Amino acid sequence: MRALLLWRTKALVAASLPTPAAAGLWSSAVDALSGSKKRNDIPIQGIDLPDVWNSFGSAPTPPPPQKDDERVPTVIDGKSMAAEIRLGIADEVRRMKDAIGKVPGLAVVLVGQRRDSQSYIRFKTMACEEVGIKSLLTELPENCAEHEIVSAVSSFNKDPSIHGILVQLPLPKHMDEERILGAISLEKDVDGFHPLNMGNLALRGREPLFIPCASKACIALLLQSGVELKGKNIAVIGRGKVVGLPTSLLLQRHHATVSIIHAFSKNPEQITRESDIVISAAGVANLVRGSWLKPGAIVIDVGTNPVEDPNSEFGYRLVGDVCFEEALPLVSAITPVPGGVGPVTIAMLLSNTLDAAKRLYDFT
Repeated sequence: MRALLLWRTKALVAASLPTPAAAGLWSSAVDALSGSKKRNDIPIQGIDLPDVWNSFGSAPTPPPPQKDDERVPTVIDGKSMAAEIRLGIADEVRRMKDAIGKVPGLAVVLVGQRRDSQSYIRFKTMACEEVGIKSLLTELPENCAEHEIVSAVSSFNKDPSIHGILVQLPLPKHMDEERILGAISLEKDVDGFHPLNMGNLALRGREPLFIPCASKACIALLLQSGVELKGKNIAVIGRGKVVGLPTSLLLQRHHATVSIIHAFSKNPEQITRESDIVISAAGVANLVRGSWLKPGAIVIDVGTNPVEDPNSEFGYRLVGDVCFEEALPLVSAITPVPGGVGPVTIAMLLSNTLDAAKRLYDFT
């Protein structure tokens, strides 16, 4: 009966449409509704596939657009912005200590020996010491059991001197990241990855307790550089929970038109070349070439990718997702790596930790 009804509807409506082309379009639509193109193998919520960023590098890189000789690009100085933020935080920490005899406390859980993670932890610890925030570090081997991480988190949840907890990501692949992050108390989730924090960020009219630090840093760098976000076409490369997803959500709160590029995107270069602002958080060294950018674009490079360098103190150096040498002649502004997003991200972590302590003690 349903098939007969669909057939009669298609025949009647198609006969009344003015052109064969219009009738064909309607026929296709009805065919889709009738189930001729069903994909019962795909669940409504989609299939969780890992982003593997090797598909874009197979084709030769076309030459970048010609440089505008009158354009002088701005290299956005994240170090100076972070230093200014830390000064303000240090003042607030001193004021809190003088007023109520308390200081904010941050606990970090590090699993494994990733060099980039160790580098982040080193900088975070130094920043805490500079502003007067107490910091504790728990280090666990890569082959530790999941319950050991949860146990460390639970211990910090109960510690009244700790106001912020972060588990350094990424975790080893055999770990259940969601379970571990979900163990962090919502009030101490200074990384902003708790499902309730992320959910409130996604919903208009809701306010998360904490905004993820790297996303907060990206927006701060743009706003402090005088960049208008409303109505701008912005490409976010990467959709991970650490940067890509929360950044895209935050940009929508600023009324930007956001395109999200991932490893399965078709023609990513075309999308980025049409974008006023490109924010890259793919975690792939030099993924974004000059040919991906339109002249005058603004680039925020979140990537911090370790590359072997025997001349470096630690045996490696950090490079971004964006090929800086190719991008610089084209863009109007760009963040360097290192010295761009990274320092501001750490400053935002300190800021979130301070906010957590203020909230607990009702200190204003």
